Formats: sequence, structure tokens, C-alpha cells
Amino acid sequence: MPIQVVLRSIFSALFVASVLRISTPLILPALGGLISELAGVINIALEGIMLVAAFTGVIISAYTHSVVLGVLAGIVVGVLFSALLALFHLYLETDIILAGIALNIMATGGTIFLLFTLTGDKGNSSSLASGAVPTIHLPFIEDIPFVGTVVSGHNIFTYLAFILTWLVAVFLYKTPLGTHLRAVGENPAAAASVGINVKRTQTIAILLSGFLASLGGLSLSMAYLTLFQNSMTAGRGFIALAAVYLGGRTPWGTFLAAIVFGFADALSNQLGSLSIPPQWVQMIPYAATVVALVAYNIRKRAQARERARKFQEQQLKELEAATTK
Repeated sequence: MPIQVVLRSIFSALFVASVLRISTPLILPALGGLISELAGVINIALEGIMLVAAFTGVIISAYTHSVVLGVLAGIVVGVLFSALLALFHLYLETDIILAGIALNIMATGGTIFLLFTLTGDKGNSSSLASGAVPTIHLPFIEDIPFVGTVVSGHNIFTYLAFILTWLVAVFLYKTPLGTHLRAVGENPAAAASVGINVKRTQTIAILLSGFLASLGGLSLSMAYLTLFQNSMTAGRGFIALAAVYLGGRTPWGTFLAAIVFGFADALSNQLGSLSIPPQWVQMIPYAATVVALVAYNIRKRAQARERARKFQEQQLKELEAATTK
């Protein structure tokens, strides 16, 4: 395909719509990662939670012939899986990073084992007639040129990603529980001294994180695709964590960072039609993640140096004021 055609497609409404669709499985777990991060319990198990939710949704919808039951079952299993992280870290006092990695490995191996047991195939669940969430067409808006193509015709999870970003922002900054959660993340000892139950608050944060990550996994297997594939999350849980930090640990910043990573993924899909080695194209989303984290680290170090400089200047002024007296 000529490069001019690819460039035209990148600046089209269909490409922008694909960015939103591809970003959805990043936005939802990223919001979950944000909640747990602000509570001081980084959720490394986002990848595993997404996997088990995606698998459960497909299997249950296939056997019950109900999309609703599939989605509900995926959410329940994903939240229960996140509860294991809370149990291991908060109550059995294991290292949260090691516990998260162990759960990711368990999810990867467990879903492959169950997939083979149920379908006889280790690759995907194409032999099962699994359900898919409906696509929503917005009246009147879908008739508007460009805007209608971008905004209308998405699955329910894409619209939920926007709504939940707003709800997470309200929850974190406008509710008592959100304030307690951030206080626990900033200083657990100080939060405990004013009567906040630190362990319970962090447990709630991990469970909410699991709920949002489950939605991200379900959006992959019951919306973006209509089947389960071996390791179909493909690192999205870790990219979602990167979006949390790139977005400055704020809801809308995290949302925009996930959109940036979604753009990189969509761009790699478009460039796949050019005569470029596929390995270079496939590495674009992950290279973008590394570059974004490097940029974030450089910015944070610059901010730290600036704070240190201002602190030294303030100390010098106070010293000069003291000596003149």
C-alpha cells in the first residue's frame, strides 16, 4: 500500500475512532491502577486480572448464551482474583510486586490449561460461540460528518471508559472514601492516627482496581474481539500502569496517557500495510511506553531539582535574615 494512502488514513475519522476503540482496554485498567497506586498498593497483577476476566466472560457467555451473565461472571472472577493480591500482601504480608507477578503467571498458565480442557485448543476459543457486547449508535450524532464516525458506533465499554474516568475523578477528590484512600497512600501512619483503617482502605482500593481491570479484559474478549486468545492482553496491564505515571497520577491525565498509547497501537496497525519489517511495526506501542516513561522520569527529576533549589534559596534567605538581626 502506498505511503500516501496510509497517511491519509491516519488523518481520517475512522482512524480516530479506532484509536478510541483500541485505547479502551488501556483506559479501564489504567484507572484501576491509578486507584491502587494512590492508595499506596501498586497493582502489578492488572495483566492477570484482565486475562482471567476476559477468559471467564467468553466461556460463561458461550455456555449460558447470555452476554450479561458472561460480563457479570468476568467481573466477579476478576475482583476475586484481585482479592488474592489483597490477601497475600495486606494480610499475609508478602511483597506486593512478587505477589502480583505470581498472580500474572498463574493467570497465564491457568487460562491456557482451562482453555485446552474445555475446547481442546491452546490457542483460542474460536470453537465456542461466545457472546459480544452490543454496539451503540447515538441518534442524531451519528449523522454529523466526521464527529458521528468518531463518536458513534462504539461498544459499551468505550463509552464506559469516558464515564468511569469522570466517576473516578469524583470518587477520588469529592468523596470521603476517596480522600481517605489518598491519605493512606500519602502517609499510612498519619492516616491511621486520625482513625482511618489503613488495611481496609487499601483492600477496597485493590478490589476497585480489580473491577476496572476486569472491564478492560472483557472489552478485549467481548468487544474488541469476540473470542479468547492465549495471552491476549499482550502487556496491556503493564502499559496501563505506565499510563498512570505518565498521566501524573490523575484520572484525566491517566486517560489522556492511555489515549497516547492507544494511538501508538493504532499507528502500528496502519503501518503494518507498508513494506516495513513486522517486528519494527509491532514494537511501536512498547517503544512508545519506554520513551514515555523516560520522559516522565526526566520531568520528575527536573521538578525535584527545582524544588531542592527553591528550598535552598529559602534556607539562605532565612539564614541571612537571622544574621542581620
